[in-house]
Formats: sequence, structure tokens, C-alpha cells
Amino acid sequence: MSRQSPFVTILLLLISIFCWGSVFPVSKLVLDQMSQNSLVVWRFSIAALCLLGYILLKGERWPTLAWQQYTWLIAISLVGVGGFNLLLFTGVKHTAATNGALVMALSPLVTSLLVAALSRKWLSRSQSVSLVIGLAGVLLVITKGSWQALLQFEFNRGDITIIAAMLLWSAYTTASQKMTTWLPLLPFTLISMLAGDAFILGFNSIQGDIHPITELLQLPLQGVLAVFYIGVFGTVIGYLFFLNAVQRLGSAPAALFFNLIPVCAALTALLMGQKVTSIQVTGMAVVLLGLMLPQLLKLIRQRKTAQIPVNQ
Repeated sequence: MSRQSPFVTILLLLISIFCWGSVFPVSKLVLDQMSQNSLVVWRFSIAALCLLGYILLKGERWPTLAWQQYTWLIAISLVGVGGFNLLLFTGVKHTAATNGALVMALSPLVTSLLVAALSRKWLSRSQSVSLVIGLAGVLLVITKGSWQALLQFEFNRGDITIIAAMLLWSAYTTASQKMTTWLPLLPFTLISMLAGDAFILGFNSIQGDIHPITELLQLPLQGVLAVFYIGVFGTVIGYLFFLNAVQRLGSAPAALFFNLIPVCAALTALLMGQKVTSIQVTGMAVVLLGLMLPQLLKLIRQRKTAQIPVNQ
């Protein structure tokens, strides 16, 4: 592993998180002029080409896999990558970008819940409280502060769709943890993107009346640049810089920065002139509190342990 200062590592990680957070308001702009199906096709196609070029440039050796491993990898990628992105962009098309980012911010907690269920181990008390607080923050946003909407189940269909996407992503993340033990992350991601692309292309052929090339050519220059931003920065750059941080800092410290995704989404939305309501800001604060709670409690315990009582 080449030497890199901690400052550079964290800077690249922050760029990664910003890229992922900014995808929500940027895609909101594109989805006003392009179908979600076409956007997903272009996202995967651009990202796969970039990743393939990076792998060839790096000279990484392609791993030898059994057909059963390829089958399992492609199967979960079709659902966890193709299905996830289709639901995600469908949801963003029908709700606020900030709402989508807040819901997706719960993914690490839901993933922890799935891992605990599969391993038959209970979540810790702090993790359980964190999950409840985070869900409360998301419910606050998608119900717009109205508990009557919760009781009567009057949610925006976009919010519900993104919740379904988040659950698929958490399941995919949980399943992929075992795969990365026998498959390097770069080939793993490339195969996942190609499988996701195949899923959307197959879905489009069944649904019909979806024309990715025509829709892209009909976009104004701003829209075309937004599509390439989502494919290059929102997918490839975000992934590579995050992988760099995982390799140098560890997965747990790097994952903490996921807490900033809703903040980056809200800041980007404001810069693009999209509305951010007080309810969304409040919900964001609640979600961040829930996500940070285990780390805050751990820090408090460490400080108490480090204190030396003075009895004179």
C-alpha cells in the first residue's frame, strides 16, 4: 500500500461522501427530463466503462471463479444493484432529494440489524436506541410532521419506494460481505454494475418505450453533464475514494462518514435552488443524532475510564 497522509485520506473520503450525497439533487434535475430507467442505464454504463479502464490501467489480475460463484454474484447483483437503483431513482422522481438522502442514511443501521438477525446476535442497547431514533427522524420527514399521516398511512409514494430501495441495498451489502473474502472489490463492483445494467436493459425491453440514447441526446447540455456527473463522480469516484479510505482507515471509521450524506444532499440542493424545509432540517438532525449515538456513548465511556480520581 502506497504511503498517504491521513489528511489526504480523509479529504478524499469527504469528496466521496459529497459525491454520493449530491447524486440525489443532481438526479432530481435529470429525472425531470429523462426516465429513471434510462438514467440507471447510463449510470451503470458510464461507471462500468470507467471502472474497466481503471482496472486495465492498474493491471489488476482478474480472479478465477467457479461458475457457482459467478451465478451467486450475478443473482444478488441483479436485485441488489439493478433493482436498488431502479427503485431509488423512481423514488427520487416522486419525492424531495433530501428525503431520499435521509432514508438512505439509515442503510448502515439496517445492515447491522440484518447481520445481527442472520448471526442470531442481539444488537447492543446503544445500536437499538440509535436505530429507533434514526427511524423517528425519517418518519418525521416523510410524514411532514403529521402523526395523522402515520396513523392513516398517507406517505408519499416516492418515500416508500426509497425505503424499499434502502432495504434492497442493505440486503445486498449483507450478502456481499462474504463475497469480498474471495473476490477483490474492483472486479466485484464491475461485475455488479454490469449485472445491474443487464437487469435494467432487460426490464426496459419488457416494459418497452424506453430509449436511453434518444433521451440522452434530447437533454440540454446541463442535463448531459448531470448524467455524466452521476456516472463518473456519483458512482466511480465516490466508490474508489471510499475504498481508499476503507483500506487505510478501516471499514468502521470510514462508515461513520455516511452520516454526512444527508447534509451533503441538502447543501447541494440549496446550491441548485431546490427547497429544503425546516421539517427536513429537523429530521436530518434527528437522524444524525441516531447515527452518531453509539460513537458518542463509546467516547463518553472512554473518557470516564480515563479519568483518575484524586483522593487526598
